[in-house]
Amino acid sequence: MTRISVRGFAVASATAVTTVGAVVGVASGSQQGQTTNDVEATAADSTLLEDIPAGQQARVQTASLTQQADTASTAAHAEAKKSAEEAARKQAAEDAAAKKAAADKAAKEHEAKLAASRSSSRADAGDFPTQSSYSVAEVKSMAQKIVGGGDFQCFSNIVERESGWNYRASNASSGAYGLLQALPGSKMSSAGSDWQTNPATQIKWGLNYMNDRYGSACGAWDFWQANNWY
Repeated sequence: MTRISVRGFAVASATAVTTVGAVVGVASGSQQGQTTNDVEATAADSTLLEDIPAGQQARVQTASLTQQADTASTAAHAEAKKSAEEAARKQAAEDAAAKKAAADKAAKEHEAKLAASRSSSRADAGDFPTQSSYSVAEVKSMAQKIVGGGDFQCFSNIVERESGWNYRASNASSGAYGLLQALPGSKMSSAGSDWQTNPATQIKWGLNYMNDRYGSACGAWDFWQANNWY
């Protein structure tokens, strides 16, 4: 409303001055020209008072608000997407950890069952009567019962190469002794004090050693093949 009044005032003023100039123009031609120029300049300057019209201002404001809303919406969407992705990654990591824990637990339980099964089906060194001597066939029979069918062949492969199934085999240079050529032979005392004369005690010690060091007799045999010792 103020801008319209200002513009109207400027136009009215210009009209009045023009009218006056026309009346006195006969007496002063040069002054009339100058006055006309001044009025035109005044009229031209009056347009500088016009800012953006009210309707256009409303459109600009609306466009600005719309842009701000779009920007805020885009930022909110990006943040929501980031949060969702982070939550998904966290959930995936938790699921993977839970699955691994469950798999490890199942593997341990399975191994425990196998160990219990092997223990229940295997003979112990004390299950065999003590003799003054043992034949190769008797020693092998002991080993098969103590070691068990699954690992016996691997165990047998090592014994065959270390001592040829001679439970009294002794290496004079190194001091290795027995079926498994324990070094020194006295290490086998952990399985029994009769380690020098009882092949069952030697077999028990050898199997425990293989299981502890290589996981099984077959693990020990794999190592032996690669290195020619175990």
